Amino acid sequence: MENFIYPENQRLKNSQEDLWRVFRIMAEFVEGFEKMANIKPSVCIFGSARTNPQHPYYKLTEEVAVSLVNKGFGVTTGGGPGIMEAANKGAKAAGGSSTGINIELPHEQGANPYIDFDKLLTFRYFFVRKVMFFKYAQGYVLLPGGFGTIDETFEVLTMIQTGKTERFPIVLMGKDYWEGLIDWVKKQLLSNGYISEKDLELFSLTDDPEEAANIIAEFHRDKEFTPNF
Repeated sequence: MENFIYPENQRLKNSQEDLWRVFRIMAEFVEGFEKMANIKPSVCIFGSARTNPQHPYYKLTEEVAVSLVNKGFGVTTGGGPGIMEAANKGAKAAGGSSTGINIELPHEQGANPYIDFDKLLTFRYFFVRKVMFFKYAQGYVLLPGGFGTIDETFEVLTMIQTGKTERFPIVLMGKDYWEGLIDWVKKQLLSNGYISEKDLELFSLTDDPEEAANIIAEFHRDKEFTPNF
């Protein structure tokens, strides 16, 4: 195994496939940038696709989406069911812009019915989709979810912490869910010097939809809405 190399025919095949993959990735970026640049300034709402409409977090999501629309923002989600559906539903009910950035999955994730027909994008690559979220987001609202939600949370915090994107407000909702993780961050990351005290100011925690919308609106008061990088 130490001197292993692919056979010549396999290397040629891999090279050709990678080249075409680059073109597919470029096409996704171009299409995404063109479409997202024409959508009203929006806040991204994240959370579990498995949250059912009877769950309190579903209702909370609808309410925060309505509050955001009332503050003049559109709403963008991952386009699927659960929390994403609730956010698009709330935006639609309030007469706001409702965008869905969907992803192709082995077990297909159908787009929810509350996305504006001209504001649905579907991507093959997760990393392209992520760029669309944090390039055009005027804020993030993160509700309880699984690996994907935690991934989005720490990735955007890292992007802002390292200056790879302009700062924008991040609001965590669902205190019972987030408080244990925040305690761990303080105990393990902060106390060991892996982050600074100032990094804890990159996010807010609330269960009040109006407060969440106000945090984001106040951050942008008298500022021009522009892409984050």
